[in-house]
Formats: sequence, structure tokens, C-alpha cells
Amino acid sequence: MSHAGGKRRPIVGGNWKCNPATASSLDELCRNFDGVAPYLDKCDVYVCPSNLHVALVKDNFTPGVHVAPQNCNFKGCGAYTGEMSVDQIQDLGLGWVLIGHSERRGEFGLPTPAESNQLMATKLQYILDQGLNCVFCIGEPLSIRQKGIQAVLAECADQLADIVPILRALQDKSRVVIAYEPVWAIGTGKTATAEQAQEVHAFIRNLLADLFDADTAKAVRIQYGGSVKPDNARELMSQPDVDGALVGGASLDVRVFSELIKNSI
Repeated sequence: MSHAGGKRRPIVGGNWKCNPATASSLDELCRNFDGVAPYLDKCDVYVCPSNLHVALVKDNFTPGVHVAPQNCNFKGCGAYTGEMSVDQIQDLGLGWVLIGHSERRGEFGLPTPAESNQLMATKLQYILDQGLNCVFCIGEPLSIRQKGIQAVLAECADQLADIVPILRALQDKSRVVIAYEPVWAIGTGKTATAEQAQEVHAFIRNLLADLFDADTAKAVRIQYGGSVKPDNARELMSQPDVDGALVGGASLDVRVFSELIKNSI
């Protein structure tokens, strides 16, 4: 989990969202990740394929790249049409799952009910109880960012509040990675400055210190997600409380993603 001297190990994730349209594109997309092999001794890398494609690609990535489905239910197998369970994820040999992405929390006009903070906490508890690790997304939309930094910090604290008892009871807190997403910077080409990202990440870490202890706060990794590119990755990742990146479209491009990881370590 950590480098010598206590530095948190970087972690970079690629979220394919609802891409690609054709299964015939998958082999090439998986080969794109061959370029990250030289960096896997210094950085954790995961990819989140479309749920329909997870089983098709899970064995096709360069060894060491983790596959994390983009969602799961909280009940297990049964009469839950349209859902998938941790049991099914585990059966595929996968150890990670991503939840709470802004597009599941009601952003970008998805025609489904927004997933609440309480639901996210319920899912997280289920995921951890079943032995999987979790990337837990939080972040603020533009309407909150426009109110100022205190509104942003309050929103992040609110999204974390329901999982505090879960984290407090979790012995190995490295099993949860927090991914901070400034929603207004996802897919818009806009990017929070390195200073803006650091400000929120530092707040989250200080909040963890207040809720738990300094050692826990130092250990938990916090990713930044929001139009990260190779040319801004180094500056973002040089911030003391930014431990990696969660990227969307860039993870579909072989040159961009490998270069991004190179610049993140």
C-alpha cells in the first residue's frame, strides 16, 4: 500500500462508462493497457468496463491490472432484475467494485432515481462484508461549486457521513479508496486547478483524522477525478493529498492513459 517513508501508493482507474458500443472493440481496448505494465510496481491500476462487458474482458488485461465493475446491488442473488451481486463479481475472480459515481447519484440526466447517500452506505457495507474492496465516489455539481468552497466541503462531508460507522468498524481501511469528483469537471474539458483539488483532498483527509485518527487519515488513498490528462497529471499528483486519478475518456486511448500513469508516479 505504501512506498518507503510512508508515501501512499498511487492508484489510477479508468472508467469506460457505457463504452464501447461493439464487443469487437474490446480486444484493442484491453491491449491499450499493455503500456501500463512498466508502472505496475509503483502504481495500482484498475479499469471499470461496462457491466455487460466485464466477463468478456476480465482475463484480457496485462497481469496486475484490476477489473472493477461500475456498480452492484446490496441484496445478493435473487429476484433483482437488472442488477448484479457481489457473489457474481467474486465468482468471476474480481476483487474491486466502484460505486457512487456522480452519474449514478443523479447527474447528467440519467432516467433513473438518484442513488442516495444512505443507499451508498448500504452498498458499501454489503461490498465489504462480502470481502471485496471498494472505490467510493463523492463530489459536488456545478451548482454547489458556484456557492464557494465551504459549500463544496459541506457537500463532501455530507456524502461521507453515512459511511463513517462503516469505516470506523473496518479493520483494514485500505480496502476503501475515496474518489473525489468535481462533477462540473467531468467530460466538460474543465479541470479543477491543482490547488483546488488539493484543497478538497486535504479537507477530506483532515475530516478522516477528526473522525478516526491521524494514522488512518494518512493511510486512506484519495483519488481525483475530473478531466485528468497527461499534461496536468503530474501537477495534480504532486499535491500532497492527491493519491491518484479516476479518468473516463482518457482510459479509452492507449497513448493517453499510459502517459497519464507515467506522469502520476
